[in-house]
Amino acid sequence: MKKLIRSEKAVSSVVGMIMLLALTITSVSMIFLYGVPTIYEMQDMANAQKVEQAFTIFDSRTSKVALGESPSQSTSFSMTGGDIKVNGDNQSYEESQIVIISVDIDASWYDAFKQNKDKWRSWEDYTSNPEMNEFNASMGSIVYSDKDRVIGYEGGGVWSKYPNGKSVMISPPEFHYNGETLTLPIMSIEGNTAYDGRSDVDITVSSDNMPTILYPDPLDSRRTNPLTSDKVLIYIKSEFYNAWADYANSLAYTSAETDDANETAIVELEVIPAMGKDRLKQAFKVGAVNQSNPAPIYNFSLDLEARASAGLNPSNYRITASSGTRKLTYTLAKKGGANQLIMSVIYEDTATGGGVETWDGMDIFPVSGKQDDQAAEVDLLSQTFTFEYDESSDFSWDNNSSLGIDPDIAYTNGDTTSLYNLTQHYMKLITMEGSVIFVLDHPGSGKGKGGGSDPVDYDESTLTLYYDGMPGSITYLHVSRNDLTATLK
Repeated sequence: MKKLIRSEKAVSSVVGMIMLLALTITSVSMIFLYGVPTIYEMQDMANAQKVEQAFTIFDSRTSKVALGESPSQSTSFSMTGGDIKVNGDNQSYEESQIVIISVDIDASWYDAFKQNKDKWRSWEDYTSNPEMNEFNASMGSIVYSDKDRVIGYEGGGVWSKYPNGKSVMISPPEFHYNGETLTLPIMSIEGNTAYDGRSDVDITVSSDNMPTILYPDPLDSRRTNPLTSDKVLIYIKSEFYNAWADYANSLAYTSAETDDANETAIVELEVIPAMGKDRLKQAFKVGAVNQSNPAPIYNFSLDLEARASAGLNPSNYRITASSGTRKLTYTLAKKGGANQLIMSVIYEDTATGGGVETWDGMDIFPVSGKQDDQAAEVDLLSQTFTFEYDESSDFSWDNNSSLGIDPDIAYTNGDTTSLYNLTQHYMKLITMEGSVIFVLDHPGSGKGKGGGSDPVDYDESTLTLYYDGMPGSITYLHVSRNDLTATLK
């Protein structure tokens, strides 16, 4: 009897059942706590992928409408939640539009604009100036929203925005750039309808197939091809702005910045000034050269003709370009003989760690003819014209310095190199931040002021200039607006 009372066999069975029940409850709870949200999340992802696929089909069919292959196209969307909306009214256009700016860098106000050019609406204080031209086009969008997930069609592309605010491109927009020509057919959505539910909805897009040509414009002298401005800036205002920027950065010749506060992507393109042989002007532009090319300048020469009977006799003729803290000067003077020109090259950078690099020519450019028939060819890419360094050390021939580039050479007083090497090196430095303007002048004109009047006849003199432009440059621009009416049914 005593042993029976002290037996624990029955208790162990009860405890086992309790432990098994607790384990079962815990397992079910864990499934509900972690598994069910995961299942719902997977369902949401599957639904989003279906919508993305539907938008991709919609994009393809819409292109047929925009290109005039069809007056209208319909695409069916299977809705399992969320809502879909056509954003094609004036209020929507405020948040979905493209603004294109062309600007001249020699404008007196350009430096002030440059400080804020990567901000939305930074151009508004300058559009009245003739050196700036601005035009815009509304895009609008068609978007599907479910919780914090947004998928949409905008600007001829399909985009997807995640809850963390990051957007990705599903199919590319109508933005075509080959390193020389930018073609931008802007798809402008019209309409203002919405739908939410769990059934199929058809989106129909139609067009009159009459695109509006925004650029070039034969009635506006500032909207011509080839471009005559120095820069083109494209501002893309969109809730998918970071995906637009990523797309621009993925192209071979473009790069983009973002204005996160205003949900804007900014693409900046350098305009390549006209190259070739032309009449010499007292100011001419050179575009940014290709920094990855060790010798981007192909031809840079001046054929100078005398202006008057005094002949081609400059005492301090200068060819100068400036960019920020940098300045490059070629000087010409008739010295050491009646029929010759000598040259020096001076490069300056006032930034911290900079200084002055001075090179004195050891050869001459011969002058032919007499009096007003005198002429000289100044080849800035001469490989036989030697220069001697006239400073104790250099700062721009150092690829480890923020102010220098290759080749990595330590020049000291008395070292020599060719005019060809100097021009290739300094032209890369002076155009590093974009186009520059070379100014030709003869300072100190007048008796007793350093050299008399300018001796060059600009009507008869010529400039020959060819170079490898920096990737991300543009020569031709074509922009149109294609109006598309979208309805839900």
